[in-house]
Amino acid sequence: MNGVVDQMLARWKRATADDQKKAIKRTVQEIALRGLSRAGFFQKAAFYGGTALRIFYDLDRFSEDLDFSLLESDPNFRLADWLPSVEEELRRYGFRFKSEIKVKSPPSAIQTGFVKGNAREHILICYADEKTARSVAGTETIKVKIEVDVAPPPYARFERRFALLPIPYEITLYDAPSLFAGKLHAVTHRAWKNRVKGRDLFDYVFYVSRRIPFNLKHLNARLVASSFDGAREDATLEEVKDILRRRFETIDYRQAKDDVAPFVDDPASLDVWSKEFFIAITENLTADSK
Repeated sequence: MNGVVDQMLARWKRATADDQKKAIKRTVQEIALRGLSRAGFFQKAAFYGGTALRIFYDLDRFSEDLDFSLLESDPNFRLADWLPSVEEELRRYGFRFKSEIKVKSPPSAIQTGFVKGNAREHILICYADEKTARSVAGTETIKVKIEVDVAPPPYARFERRFALLPIPYEITLYDAPSLFAGKLHAVTHRAWKNRVKGRDLFDYVFYVSRRIPFNLKHLNARLVASSFDGAREDATLEEVKDILRRRFETIDYRQAKDDVAPFVDDPASLDVWSKEFFIAITENLTADSK
């Protein structure tokens, strides 16, 4: 395996098959970003979501997907045109991943693709660990989902950021208040049904604990675009807090903890979770209304 990849893998635990698969997926995510950067993708799109928060703001949980938003709406954009650059970059570093596009009917503003590789094969490639590889089903894959919003709501703000591995590269990233607005939209609007996304709540605590204000105009635009009940372009900070309080009254926190626990290093950090906890910390929420 490439020496740079060894360096990247060494940042994470490797004791179990699950540890190794997560480390490989994290490494694939970062190499994929480099491939997209090399191809000029970040002249058209920005990185956001949980993996962006992990890589550039040190979010201490595992995040599975790569989420992007175009800088400006473009109905002619095709994610399929960019996935070959990801495949090519992964090959440069010894990975044997293939890309595919998910065809949606009817078409959606969110375009989705994947890069996939055989899990057992890549444990052997990355770790030469035959014992662990034998514990993994021969048909199991390591998969990274890549999504692009081709009709994003307005008022997001962006910044240029740099990463050093696998080699230095530059990307366009949502700024922190706009990242937080996207997470607040997920917390307030995501249809959790029978599977509460504890990962959304974990990220909410992360933003609030670091006193990051949210981009109020962008959140309001997102809520209006998704037809959230009562959404307005001029909703205030206090109205957003009230929406969150009502949401936190309805959550099954046991399910939320069960969802996120496998993705965090210290599950004890979830012990305090309750409606009282989330309603209390919401008092600390601040808005950036530029």
